[in-house]
Amino acid sequence: MRKPAPKGPRTAPATRKPAAGRPAAGTPRTSAPARPGAGPARPASASRPPAARPSSGPAARSASGASARRPAIDKSRPAAKPAPRPAAAPRSGGAPPRPPQAGQDRLQKILAAAGIDSRRACEQIILDGRVQVNGKTVTELGTRADPRRDEITVDLIPIQREAPVYILMNKPKGYVTTVKDDQGRPTVMALLKGVPGRLYPVGRLDFNSEGLLLMTNDGALAQVLMGPEHEIPKVYLVKVHRNPRPELLKEFQEGFLLSGRRLKPCHIEVAEKGDNPWLKVTLTEGKNQQIRRMFAAVGHPVSKLRRVQFGPLSDPLLKPGAWRFLHPQEIAAIKSL
Repeated sequence: MRKPAPKGPRTAPATRKPAAGRPAAGTPRTSAPARPGAGPARPASASRPPAARPSSGPAARSASGASARRPAIDKSRPAAKPAPRPAAAPRSGGAPPRPPQAGQDRLQKILAAAGIDSRRACEQIILDGRVQVNGKTVTELGTRADPRRDEITVDLIPIQREAPVYILMNKPKGYVTTVKDDQGRPTVMALLKGVPGRLYPVGRLDFNSEGLLLMTNDGALAQVLMGPEHEIPKVYLVKVHRNPRPELLKEFQEGFLLSGRRLKPCHIEVAEKGDNPWLKVTLTEGKNQQIRRMFAAVGHPVSKLRRVQFGPLSDPLLKPGAWRFLHPQEIAAIKSL
């Protein structure tokens, strides 16, 4: 058998001889000759000497200082927790609004329930600075109050909560559907005699139109019935000049383009044939003189217009100029819309 070589101290590995044409390690490089057309050559002192490559022996490892080593991590010590974030500063604008208390309601709703006007009109009354609560003028919408405890006045006159009144009227021609008229024309209020409370009409019928009209002092209900998002159906009998083509009626039913604005689809059917027929038109929106403008735009002007149904309310026996109180079933029907 072959005997193993005796163990002895390790010798450093032989250094590799530099290849021909390559400078040995640690020798600074000389600048290359300047190429024709190139700028001035950089001086040799400005050139950066290459970093010396440490040898891989144990002596070299021991020669490197403690600064070259990474500090040891003590795993027995728990990691430090991140500092808590500072609390966010409150938003500008003051304290958050207080929650409503029992018995309080929005001021515009209280005014509408008292019969002052519709809720939307009461909002404008508040903005105009005409409303006082406990002697202080209120101009901010959304202000809440308790009508049983707070003193609420409009133009310094105390309001009184009135019992709700609901009236169905058959408006004749020659009356304006407003409480007052700047031109001195008669209004539908002149047709009401001996009715307690301050009433106002819900919706509109123009001066030359007739038909069913709801009168009430319930501002909350009026706001619902007049809101376009609720799409309360209203049915009209319309007499037009000459017979419209079926394609035209279909265009109305699909949504007519009037003054650059697309109207909501409406339902139209022939109620009475003739040279100047009666048409039954059902709308779910109420633009200003919408039906008259629609038919006038296509060459079939309206000669007569009468509303025969407002939501669930109808009464073919009610004569023009007459009115009556709603029955409890009718009140429940309109409140369920």
